[in-house]
Amino acid sequence: MLPFPVEKLRHTETGNFFVMAGPCAIEGEQIAFEIAQQLVTICDRLQLPLIFKGSYRKANRSRLDSFTGIGDEQALTILKKIGEHFNIPTVTDIHESHEAAMAAEYVDVLQIPAFLFRQTELLVAASKTGKVVNIKKGQFASSGAMKHALRKCLDSGNSRILLTERGNMFGYGDMVVDFRNIPQMQALGAPVVMDITHSLQQPNQESGVTGGKPELIGTIAKAAIAVGADGLFIETHPRPAEALSDGANMLALDRFEGLMQQLLNIHRAVRNS
Repeated sequence: MLPFPVEKLRHTETGNFFVMAGPCAIEGEQIAFEIAQQLVTICDRLQLPLIFKGSYRKANRSRLDSFTGIGDEQALTILKKIGEHFNIPTVTDIHESHEAAMAAEYVDVLQIPAFLFRQTELLVAASKTGKVVNIKKGQFASSGAMKHALRKCLDSGNSRILLTERGNMFGYGDMVVDFRNIPQMQALGAPVVMDITHSLQQPNQESGVTGGKPELIGTIAKAAIAVGADGLFIETHPRPAEALSDGANMLALDRFEGLMQQLLNIHRAVRNS
């Protein structure tokens, strides 16, 4: 069962997986609404519950001259407008404990970045807002280690927790996905999301710009649905090459519907087997 208010979700009765999708960062109101409109139209047609995502600020850039955002209040206001206009939940990531209460005024889900999943004050502050908390598994962590992050939230009075698999570091600049992590984290008692775009990142490049392997997005997504992921996390943009953040591992928006249809076919086959 999805841990969101029923009135803010569509199609939960179908039993389909849910999708957290949107641009890496909020680049402006027009492009954000363009992406949201297309995602809502597609997900309504396919009966997929949608949570619109977008970072209001990028705090973990490699280079000082990298794009970090259009301004916190402006970006958060855009997220709130999208949620209200389309009547869908929204999610954004936070990086410091003092950001939790602020962001909670605008979005439905607070996301804990993978690098920060051990930060106790951050987890506690997010949990105490009463919002759904999505914790990304650290690139250096095992699935079993997530029980401690989950317990911090539960002990802070919040049981509405998602856990997200996003791959593990392989060498200095590549990621690999161990799909055993999905059922192992589900066994902890929380729904598990597969981040199918960040898991294909190639970080720590000498250029200071993260690379990626977007041609494998479908491969990772299909495997995740086949092993029973509850949801998918997808960064998408109509023109990834022009995206201001993480364009190298985004799914082109015009490929979104075709991929979702393939995944629904896999989901139904597995569910009915």
